[in-house]
Amino acid sequence: MLVLKSLHIIFVVSWFAGLFYLPRLFVNHAMVEDAATAERLALMEHKLYRFMTPLGILAVGLGLWLWFGYGFSGGWLHAKTTLVVGLIAYHLYCGRLMRDFAAGRNRRSHRWYRVFNEVPVLVLFAVVFLVVLKPF
Repeated sequence: MLVLKSLHIIFVVSWFAGLFYLPRLFVNHAMVEDAATAERLALMEHKLYRFMTPLGILAVGLGLWLWFGYGFSGGWLHAKTTLVVGLIAYHLYCGRLMRDFAAGRNRRSHRWYRVFNEVPVLVLFAVVFLVVLKPF
């Protein structure tokens, strides 16, 4: 079980790195004026999304394995799972935003992306406190 927990943490950290960086690329992409830079950012976004998606799948898969395979329980776990479902939705929405940028359909400002960029930080705080403190 400790190996599974370790792998789960490694994949969660790796997935979060992508969730932190991809919206930051969106901030830069929303500010850029020239086509060459926009194209380079779109390529970076695509490569990062393609890299971070399997990391997220592995993080979630190992988390489910730990939950159902080792019988973790409690209200804290249901709250954490709800937050993880929100992160999956956030991840998928990032994919949509990435495709909009690539197609030249972005309608949001860099300020909006700066706020959007903070969502996974808040979720990370909540998840870590739930897992460590197990408040309910």
